[in-house]
Amino acid sequence: MIGISAKVTLAMLLALPTCGTSRPAATAARPPATAQDSAHTEIAPPAVAPIVVGAEQLAKYLPQLQNKRVGLVINQTSRVGNTYLVDTLRARGVNVTAIFAPEHGFRGEAADGATIKDGRDARSGVPVRSVYGKTKKPTPEMLADVDVLVFDIQDVGARFYTFISTLHYVMEAAAELNKTVLVLDRPNPNGNLVDGPILEPAHKSFVGLDPLPIAHGLTVGELATMLNGEKWLAGGRRCQLTVIPLAAGYTHATPYHLPVRPSPNLPTDQAIALYPSICLFEGTNVSVGRGTTTPFEVIGSPTQPATRPYSFTPQPNAGSPTPPLNGQLCYGLNLADAPTRSESTGLVLKYLLDFYQQSTDKPHFFGKYFEELAGTTTLREQIIAGKSEAAIRTSWEPGLTKFRALRRKYLLYPER
Repeated sequence: MIGISAKVTLAMLLALPTCGTSRPAATAARPPATAQDSAHTEIAPPAVAPIVVGAEQLAKYLPQLQNKRVGLVINQTSRVGNTYLVDTLRARGVNVTAIFAPEHGFRGEAADGATIKDGRDARSGVPVRSVYGKTKKPTPEMLADVDVLVFDIQDVGARFYTFISTLHYVMEAAAELNKTVLVLDRPNPNGNLVDGPILEPAHKSFVGLDPLPIAHGLTVGELATMLNGEKWLAGGRRCQLTVIPLAAGYTHATPYHLPVRPSPNLPTDQAIALYPSICLFEGTNVSVGRGTTTPFEVIGSPTQPATRPYSFTPQPNAGSPTPPLNGQLCYGLNLADAPTRSESTGLVLKYLLDFYQQSTDKPHFFGKYFEELAGTTTLREQIIAGKSEAAIRTSWEPGLTKFRALRRKYLLYPER
């Protein structure tokens, strides 16, 4: 099996042929998609230069799929223009034998945490095999009719976004069974954000498999080369990996508007930018707006002061059939226009610190899930102890310094 470093991979590839209810004082967030909109609804893009993603560079990877049995690890973001990747490849004669469906399903319409079931794609007739249910790592039986696994899923740059855990397990299974993995790279909309505590082994879970900070600042292609290069797959194995990079001109500082929402509860650019910071609230008794029309743009709880400037009541909707704090009036903040980075251009911690301090039920503020999201027990302890944001950030620096040096080895694109 072949381990390919990021720089070697890039050189090789470039040589290839071509609900809420607000109080009167509150201001609603920008109009989001409605509950009737599907999870792959497009959202109006700002005026930015086009970015050519890996999937759109067909000439670079179609030759590698000829005469191969191809499995696709994809969802609603996996498109060439407006056409689903599976339809694009089949139209060009590629033998697609299986689709592997991650969290939210192949069409991206399943609610958060919902078990994805095996089935068959109604349009193409291709079997759909779940990798988000009892089985998260493809089994030998699931890969028996596959020679090459193509991974093409939009990420948002946070360790706990489960699609990168799916990538890890797909690569691991491929390494064990001598299969090839082809990653079609896409931008990281938080690509220049590297921050947060490094995952500790004791808190390894499907929302964190590898020793990454909360915001890792890598594209999925770069992360794949890191998984291989650092031998983080089980048994220190490496899979046969090829990355189709973004076209020349992309940097980690390049703004990127996602043309398709990456999951049901990330409907706007603001929500995506806030996600690495705000998701930590999912391990507390504070709602992040699931069950409203503005998920990850509002935060609130019944245990916050009623004097908070915004309130909302989570109600079941398509993205969250059973939202946390369902039917309860939550007092908090509307972050639709709030800064998405702290003064040090890192994660925004001030909301978490403030909401703990203002909580009327501190003993129940944190849940067991908080450690899985944070990747450490230390952050909870620091918040309870009343540590400042500056002190907490200082404690992250030794781990982040090592990670930033490691990250530089695998970057396929300039920082700026």
